[in-house]
Amino acid sequence: MTHAPQIRVPATYMRGGTSKGVFFRLEDLPAVAQEPGKARDTFLLRVIGSPDPYGKQTDGMGGATSSTSKTVIVSRSTRPAHDVDYLFGQVSIDKAFVDWSGNCGNLSAAVGAFAISNGLVDSERVPRDGVAVIRIWQANIGKTIIAHVPMTNDEVQETGDFELDGVTFPAAEVQIEFMDPAADEEGEGGSMFPTGNLVDELEVPGVGVLQATMIDAGIPTIFINANAIGYDGTELQDVVNGNPEALMMFETIRAHGAVRMGLIKHVDEAVNRQHTPKVAFVAGPEDYVSSSGKQVRAQDVDLLVRALSMGKMHHAMMGTAAVAIGTAAAIPGTLVNLAAGGGDRTAVVFGHPSGTLRVGAEARQENGQWKVKKAVMSRSARVLMEGWVRVPGDSLS
Repeated sequence: MTHAPQIRVPATYMRGGTSKGVFFRLEDLPAVAQEPGKARDTFLLRVIGSPDPYGKQTDGMGGATSSTSKTVIVSRSTRPAHDVDYLFGQVSIDKAFVDWSGNCGNLSAAVGAFAISNGLVDSERVPRDGVAVIRIWQANIGKTIIAHVPMTNDEVQETGDFELDGVTFPAAEVQIEFMDPAADEEGEGGSMFPTGNLVDELEVPGVGVLQATMIDAGIPTIFINANAIGYDGTELQDVVNGNPEALMMFETIRAHGAVRMGLIKHVDEAVNRQHTPKVAFVAGPEDYVSSSGKQVRAQDVDLLVRALSMGKMHHAMMGTAAVAIGTAAAIPGTLVNLAAGGGDRTAVVFGHPSGTLRVGAEARQENGQWKVKKAVMSRSARVLMEGWVRVPGDSLS
């Protein structure tokens, strides 16, 4: 019996925010994987090490969490006023499935640096020293992201003293602007609030009727009140992730919310749309101790938020969900805004399991519809390893 030898594909393993992923230039992918479809998905699954019934991704580059089971494809953009196109694939850990339905806000922080270092940005757009402003077209959701990438001596500066809760070591700060982050008339949800309401009553079998703010900004997200499901908002990962009944409850909420948001037609379709929507629960400020042992004081935050990604509670906060939090907080009357104390807001600091994060957004009403020009946050990013990733040759068949 003959066995296909391994092939090697140029790749870079990068951290962006509180996530890690394998980055590729589109032109470096095997020819059959340069177009969307089964061959591309099969290749990326093998790179990450999925599907893995053991849930460890030992035979691949994945880290067995939603934050570390990610892939990114970057190419020069032909779109006016953009430097690169960025496509994100969330790889399921235990299923043969790559979800292309949304963006990764954390890895967005690494796209500009990757693009510069891999020759995808015109040299005149990149200063020798200072800050390179990289215009990114987020192809999954059809939105623009502006990355402010620090440069020193003609190279991307990755080291620095910027600290990000959820990341152990300091690095250089990368400011990210998510332009017009809400869905528009051509978006999948149709508008920022797909149901037309700031707060809905969502009937969930086995749970009851929950108040919910369902918003499509950054990423489709369902916000519910922590006390409505027996939590206080100070929970760390193990409280939720170690409770199969709780995880099933959240998945049920997610599936029924997805139907109400118009993302799927029937709850059974949620299994093939794991990346979106997200579910998050909110509460007012309280003291708690983060997962690193850091004391988070109520006086230092506006609200508390815990969010689930790919069926588990996130160890910090997804970048796209942070955009949704900042946007919802800026709109009086949403559950997020009310948890933060209500009123007009242009920025909030929220507590998450690993610490705190500040996100800004400015909202305004036009013809009775809420609009958000941009949401802004700071992240960091750096290269962890670069070279080639190897996969068995039959991974492309």
